[in-house]
Amino acid sequence: MDNVLTREQRLNQLRQRHAAPVLIVGGGINGISTFRELALQGIPAILIEKGDWCQAASGALSRMIHGGLRYLETGEFALVKESVMERDRLLKNAAHYVFPLRTTVPVDNLSGGLVNATRRFLRLSDKPTRRGAMLIKTGLSLYDLYTRQYGTMPRHQVRNEAATRDRWPGFAPWVKYSASYYDAWISAPERLGFELIEDAERACPTALALNYLQLVSADGETVTLQDVLSGEHFTLQPHVLVNAGGAWIDQLNQRLHANAGGPRLIGGTKGSHLILDHPELLQMLAGEMVYFENEEGRVCIMFPWFGKVLVGSTDIRVDDPDSVVCEEEEKAYILASLRFVFPDIVVPDAAVVYTFCGVRPLPASDATVNGQISRNHSLVLLPPDATRAWSTLCLVGGKWTTFRRFGEEAADRVLRLLGEKRQVSTTDLPIGGGRDFPPASGQSAWLSQLARQYDVPLPRVTQLVKRYGSRALPLLARIQQQGEQPLRQHADYSALELHYLIEHEQVCQLEDLLVRRTGLAICGELTPALMQEISLLLASTLGWNENQRVQNLQRTCASLARLHGLTGLYPTVVQEEIRHVSNQ
Repeated sequence: MDNVLTREQRLNQLRQRHAAPVLIVGGGINGISTFRELALQGIPAILIEKGDWCQAASGALSRMIHGGLRYLETGEFALVKESVMERDRLLKNAAHYVFPLRTTVPVDNLSGGLVNATRRFLRLSDKPTRRGAMLIKTGLSLYDLYTRQYGTMPRHQVRNEAATRDRWPGFAPWVKYSASYYDAWISAPERLGFELIEDAERACPTALALNYLQLVSADGETVTLQDVLSGEHFTLQPHVLVNAGGAWIDQLNQRLHANAGGPRLIGGTKGSHLILDHPELLQMLAGEMVYFENEEGRVCIMFPWFGKVLVGSTDIRVDDPDSVVCEEEEKAYILASLRFVFPDIVVPDAAVVYTFCGVRPLPASDATVNGQISRNHSLVLLPPDATRAWSTLCLVGGKWTTFRRFGEEAADRVLRLLGEKRQVSTTDLPIGGGRDFPPASGQSAWLSQLARQYDVPLPRVTQLVKRYGSRALPLLARIQQQGEQPLRQHADYSALELHYLIEHEQVCQLEDLLVRRTGLAICGELTPALMQEISLLLASTLGWNENQRVQNLQRTCASLARLHGLTGLYPTVVQEEIRHVSNQ
């Protein structure tokens, strides 16, 4: 892991390559998965992303890894089966980040929704409706069938009103029954995305992944790429171009002239979520997720999130994926949905410590209800023609849980176009820090052994393994060699740890470190003084001058305010900067 390439070394490799068998455009989870699948077959693919890895929709997921219970109602049995299988594979292959999650569904009646559910199944109605206990039990029984066939999750349970009220005294009076089952959640989706890239480049050293590199034009034979940070241009001749642009697929196709005048492929919907600092609600949840229908029948979620509560979401059609933010109306909608199931819970404005949203890259659809649009994935091949020499493979739709399977399908299609065959399966292949990661029963002994081996206190070893899985081992070795000191503004991180992330994980901007390589932002732990301290550390590692550092800090503050509702940081950060300058 210590033979990591610097950004300049990566760019130099790109300067020396004028052709590539495969160029993947889009560094979300599906583009990353396709890159990994191809690299494992020895294909020297190039992956580019105009921003940071998993910056858009792939970093704005609900943090659930789930089988898609509600897709049974629309007859997408194959999708549910595939999702359950991929969920259980992630529980094994990424056990450092993916964990079982007990989930409860509050229910208000016994037999409601049966007629409308049948009509939705037969595509005779898009009307949302509340589901009764019998309907939910039927769905959960099918869910259990897939789970028992492909995994080891416990079976579902249905509680009567007395048992429901005993476990959930805060539920609204309309709740008469409840059903509980198991799905899963992911603690660090953006980090898992980067670990997939790292695994790919380790497997195929000639494969190359570069963030902050965008495709700007195409001339029929070559495409032109631009380094977003420096403005430098590169030309490349791909044999196959994989359009993994998510909500931007149609825009990219227009730029490539790959589908000019052709059918629209994407009809994205916007989903927003909130992170709440609310001890009372956190205590009520007691480690479980509540998966519920609000007053209009839309499915919403809430579950514990690192001492906070994650709650969401919305489902709104959008035409411009670049402009989406969590609006005040959405916050009000989400909090009203929360009060519908927990009417006595009051959420003051100050309890909302973070907001995030993304555009689900759903297939274009004429459905009148967004929830009825399929979450399945598909491949659309645009063959070479008079305007371009390469094949364009578009990755349409998909959900986070099934990224491995979607990447596998996309890679197999590319391999056929290249005349190559698959050599390695990823079905049972551990990811990143999930490699050599012991089962829960053996973790205590393993952590104690690591503490002795590296002479690092057990609480710190436990903390780092929780963050990085087995990828913590080289970091522990460095701590053993050099020692570490906690940050002045956050004792749970050290300068050495953040230096390590910056050097090894393609960190180019302060926001990369605060939002995607660590959980500092989403966990509501950012302060102006901490941001300044980390910006000074980042500048020293990347060789920024003071002007570059201040500009990047200001851009990060503006981005956090616009995209994540952290509007109070900027004025105090300015004051901290004035204090910093006066002390020099």
